Amino acid sequence: QVQLVESGGGLVQAGGSLRLSCVVSGTIFGLHTTRWYHQAPGKQRQLVAQLTLAGTETYAEGVKGRFSISRNYNTNTWYLQMNKLEPEDTGVYICSGDIRRTPPDSFVAYWGQGTQVTVSS
Repeated sequence: QVQLVESGGGLVQAGGSLRLSCVVSGTIFGLHTTRWYHQAPGKQRQLVAQLTLAGTETYAEGVKGRFSISRNYNTNTWYLQMNKLEPEDTGVYICSGDIRRTPPDSFVAYWGQGTQVTVSS
């Protein structure tokens, strides 16, 4: 069974940093695009960062220059480095990855359970 497991959330003061990790648990054949989403309290889930297999990075406007997505291709792990955190960054961060379990299956989006980030002012 394939699962995505996040870690690295916590409580931090405004201006601080956190690094989130997402690792694929289980055997897979391929991992394509990886993403991080943010769900603030009472709001819809929003994409904050995306990294394609080719290495193209995309960020939401509000996190550009502060957040950085990266990936370890050997361990099927990806990260979200969050710097200069603001109270508005508070919420649950959820990772997602497009995974192919076995060929010739298509890539399918898998989701983690989320990790809580709380930024105090």
